[in-house]
Amino acid sequence: MSNINNAMTYKGYTTIINFSAEDGCLIGHLVGINDIVGFHGDSVEEIRKAFEEAVDFYLESCAKSGHEPNKPYSGRVTLRLPQDLHAKLAIQADMHGTSLNSWLVNTLNQSVEHHL
Repeated sequence: MSNINNAMTYKGYTTIINFSAEDGCLIGHLVGINDIVGFHGDSVEEIRKAFEEAVDFYLESCAKSGHEPNKPYSGRVTLRLPQDLHAKLAIQADMHGTSLNSWLVNTLNQSVEHHL
């Protein structure tokens, strides 16, 4: 099971590291992009090095081939909410004197920080 404590970031790219009992090693892949970039290592030091090498290789390969590398996380999320939930959230934002977007970002950030 993945959690934020297993995450590493390098040059704006993120991976979540997991242990593969079948292979007996740590494995990771870049998250938040459409291209598939994976790597593995036998220790934390090795997996960090493999992660950074994978990001560098991905960026170099894209540059050589003229392919624009996928950018992780645009900062935009589109949600479809039930109308009643949308109304309740908008009311909460208004009660806090902020926009719905700002209130949601703050609330989500507090939730994530609480679960770290």
